[in-house]
Amino acid sequence: MKNESLPDLLSYRELAAHDLTRHGLAQLIESDQFEKVAPGLFLRTGTADDTTAAWIAIAQKRPEATLCLLTALSIHDLSDEIPRQSDIAIPRGMQTVSVSGAPISWHRFDPDTFDIGREHFPLPAGRTIGIYSSARTVVDVFRLRHTWGNDLAHGALKRWLAIPGNSPSALLNLAEHFPKARPALHHALEVLL
Repeated sequence: MKNESLPDLLSYRELAAHDLTRHGLAQLIESDQFEKVAPGLFLRTGTADDTTAAWIAIAQKRPEATLCLLTALSIHDLSDEIPRQSDIAIPRGMQTVSVSGAPISWHRFDPDTFDIGREHFPLPAGRTIGIYSSARTVVDVFRLRHTWGNDLAHGALKRWLAIPGNSPSALLNLAEHFPKARPALHHALEVLL
């Protein structure tokens, strides 16, 4: 079956628009041309590694999903730790998504502050997934230091401060929205500066 005209990402709802039946899709999967990445969602084989394929599926099913914590620290080069799973935030009250091939750690953040510092991270084929800015990520690891540890938070802060153009006052202004983070962050900045 020819699949060059098909998009890289297909869902059951889109099959008819591409003159494709479920049986035709099953043939594409059986011939390793497409792979299931989430329930009802299929990606052209070779489009992305397992982790990126999972992010594509999550972004498709939950556009609010946002890379956070250790995953975001790693992408922003604020930690040498290699994430064993993808940390993804969704607004509290939203359901998670089941994905294939990559471990996901879901985090539920307050809907009132969810979009603060949220940016977009590029994925293949012009897609994106949310990611928290480097400053928001530093604030989050301070806010959640009881889980992630003081060493990770302080290490991320030191690396963030070493980036030209980053300002401690801007970080503290951002932390105003997160009362649990601000005192510890303020104290760490006093020690470091």
